[in-house]
Amino acid sequence: MRILYIATSFPEPDKGATIYTDLAEALYEAGHEITVVVSEQARNLNQNTMKKERGFNVLRIVTGNYYDVGLVEKGVTALRIPVLMRKGIIKYLSDKEFDFILYESPPVTNASLINWAKKKFSCPSYLMLKDIFPQNGVDIGVMKKNGPIYRFFRNKEKMLYESADIIGCMSEANKKYIIDHNPWLDKNKIEIFPNTKKLTNNFAWENQEIRQRYLIPEDICVFLFGGNMGKPQYINLLCQVILDCKHEKEIFFLFIGRGTERYKLEATIKSNDIKNAKVIENLPRDEYEKITKEIDVGLIVLDPRFTIPNFPSRILSYMEYSKPVLAATDKVTDIKEVIEKANCGEWVWSGDKDKFVDVIRRMSNSSSLKQMGTNGREYLERNFSIESSIDILEKHFN
Repeated sequence: MRILYIATSFPEPDKGATIYTDLAEALYEAGHEITVVVSEQARNLNQNTMKKERGFNVLRIVTGNYYDVGLVEKGVTALRIPVLMRKGIIKYLSDKEFDFILYESPPVTNASLINWAKKKFSCPSYLMLKDIFPQNGVDIGVMKKNGPIYRFFRNKEKMLYESADIIGCMSEANKKYIIDHNPWLDKNKIEIFPNTKKLTNNFAWENQEIRQRYLIPEDICVFLFGGNMGKPQYINLLCQVILDCKHEKEIFFLFIGRGTERYKLEATIKSNDIKNAKVIENLPRDEYEKITKEIDVGLIVLDPRFTIPNFPSRILSYMEYSKPVLAATDKVTDIKEVIEKANCGEWVWSGDKDKFVDVIRRMSNSSSLKQMGTNGREYLERNFSIESSIDILEKHFN
């Protein structure tokens, strides 16, 4: 197949990997011809570029900053993306032919771009639905239900769903939500397309090299929170937790990543002289993986007000390296059911801070962490391997 993949995030090989780079690489390794067109952050690139990455062509089009920025800048960039991406595709890919278009949400503003590309290349499209916006913004209080901003983006959301020949949802709860809240959609074009990962075999528990580098005690239980630190991740809860656990000598919290709410953690640690918590800037992929191998428990946190069923992909990274998971989330996500089925950790409602702290204390002294981590790895191999994603796409378009 000749695939045009229109992406919002696609890090360069030396800057890391995501579920999106894993999927593109797996498609390429399966013998498909893939071309990635990604909207590039203005802070990362001065001009458009097209070059070989990971074995295939990647066209990077500078559209503005979308991640780790305020809502106004994010909104402006979302509106600019389809316009600038179309210009870039015309300039660099006009003479190309494609069999189908693969794209993701967010953002929800790309419907016009997708409809144009479908006509230009005379091929169908597949939407990987990774976020339900604007309802998630309503849930966490960044916009009002039925206000003008909401209505504008809700209209864009409907157009995005209409632009897709197939919509792939992350989980059963995700799929049910889309069907229930969009009864006008054809149910037959909505299916499960779970987050998946290209698995490594190097997942054994490692030595203490990284702990020594970052001055983390060797005999302490380390809880890792890695990835974006924005409003959906409910950083306020983590701030309260590290305050409550300030004097716990058997517990250490490690936060790695960026985001608009990261400063809250840094300020809490500094102003309260907390010794058993550390915030680290984004790291190269190899460095982050080394740290993941040496921690004890992986954390997932989501705002308790969510009415949309998110499914954070970071659970796959913890499972890949045989790490137990502690998730504090809303009540509508079905990540709770996954943790229970896999027997790979614990779940609590993120609106109950005291219970979250109790589970942290209990897990820090648990003798079952290694077994839970092993269970998670086995469940990942059975249910979230990248090969299943390839099978789903080939079923439709091969």
